[in-house]
Amino acid sequence: MSGALSFSGYEPDDFYDEFFAEAGKPRDVVRTLVERIDGLPPGDLQNRQQAIERALMQMGITFAVYGDQQGAEKIFPFDIVPRIVSAIEWSHIEAGLKQRIEALNLFIDDIYHDQNILKDGVVPRNLLEDAASYRPECHGLNPPRGVWCHITGTDLIRDADGGIYVLEDNLRCPSGVSYVLQNRQLMKRSFPQVFAEMQVRPVIDYPIRLYETLRSLSPDVSDPKVVVLTPGICNSAYYEHSFLAQQMGVELVEGHDLAVRDGFVFMRTTRGYQRVHVIYRRIDDDFIDPLCFREDSVLGVPGLMDAYRNGRVALANAPGTGVADDKVIYAFVPEMIRYYLDREPILPNVPTYVCQREDDRKYVLEKLDKLVVKAANESGGYGMLIGPHATQEQRDEFGAKIRENPRNYIAQPTLSLSRVPTVVDDHFEGRHVDLRPYILYGDDLWVLPGGLTRVALRKGSLVVNSSQGGGSKDTWVIASTQSQLQTQAETQAQVQLQSQTQEAGQA
Repeated sequence: MSGALSFSGYEPDDFYDEFFAEAGKPRDVVRTLVERIDGLPPGDLQNRQQAIERALMQMGITFAVYGDQQGAEKIFPFDIVPRIVSAIEWSHIEAGLKQRIEALNLFIDDIYHDQNILKDGVVPRNLLEDAASYRPECHGLNPPRGVWCHITGTDLIRDADGGIYVLEDNLRCPSGVSYVLQNRQLMKRSFPQVFAEMQVRPVIDYPIRLYETLRSLSPDVSDPKVVVLTPGICNSAYYEHSFLAQQMGVELVEGHDLAVRDGFVFMRTTRGYQRVHVIYRRIDDDFIDPLCFREDSVLGVPGLMDAYRNGRVALANAPGTGVADDKVIYAFVPEMIRYYLDREPILPNVPTYVCQREDDRKYVLEKLDKLVVKAANESGGYGMLIGPHATQEQRDEFGAKIRENPRNYIAQPTLSLSRVPTVVDDHFEGRHVDLRPYILYGDDLWVLPGGLTRVALRKGSLVVNSSQGGGSKDTWVIASTQSQLQTQAETQAQVQLQSQTQEAGQA
């Protein structure tokens, strides 16, 4: 029989640890779980971990790794020790995410209409127009309710100082929420009493919320037909596409299942054509309509953009939103918040050097051994240099790329991502994590309480992406207690009083 897993020998080291402020002293929000795990019989936690892994295998919860020679489908690795977020901290995160999405939506609407933010010099015009995901074809589009980014996954990290920072925004086709829902289902089976005792907020209503968000895009139809558009079974996130369609009770379709007739979009069925009102598309802009974007695309629907432009079908997310995923544009989001909302950002960006700027570029080239360099439009951990862990040859190669195409690169300090205890053989070790909450924007803004905690399972690794050896953990957001709500209300009242005092003094 395996030995009992215990936190008694766990060392948080010099990183910010989500469970322990120092060795042997758990943070208040995790104390109950730490006590329960330490009190389990020998081998019990390992058995629960193995049961979850078997369930993942049986449920076919997979992702595809492009270019993998051993086979495309992988079971998504999972660790049984969750990440836990207090009610007060989640309230701060939630407010910051809503603020950020509101500003990004206004930015996208602005650049495809009046472009005031460019005229006022807040965002340099050349940086926008050189973005690979900027779509001139989307000028003048008016999505329902003026909302462009209906589903967003925003990546957050905690640095060594304990602060929460936005690492990047994902507005095109953010993935991973299916793992959040399935992870939670399996964890509730493993720890039902702990869930009740710790008052973990539920995530089960996400499919209903998503469906209602999509329905809201067709306000003039009492019972709109909603479909999920997938590139097909070879796509890395196909499991999620089919899972969400099934959970919402809508059809999963591919491009050849749809057709534009007389300016409207129809779905081919065994009973003939049926009109479609809302499409949750999991296909990038380039491929959704060969008559508008890439002519060689066989994944999209010819004429779809004309139907969308004329208001005869709704698309989520709206075409053109991917411009906000550009890592160079990301650097300007704090300025967008100040420009459009006249407020300071609640959640700061990671400090970012834009290589297009001469001074930034010079600094980056001199400090390649200390910085993380990212390509503007890459994702999944690709197109990235982690300077301290790279060879001189790799740093020289990236230096040449930056000099050749500076617009395509940003650089950031090497961050000490926070860690969460993770099962490694017969003991716990700290592994670095980030967090991807999901935000829905329909009639209003709603943030899923939790999100996908991605974990770098390789010791010392900072890369959490599944394609680079990462896995996931469940994320527990603790419900507010009366005392927490009172403390939060008092804090907000103090902040408001200070603000009013400052304004009175300025007047």
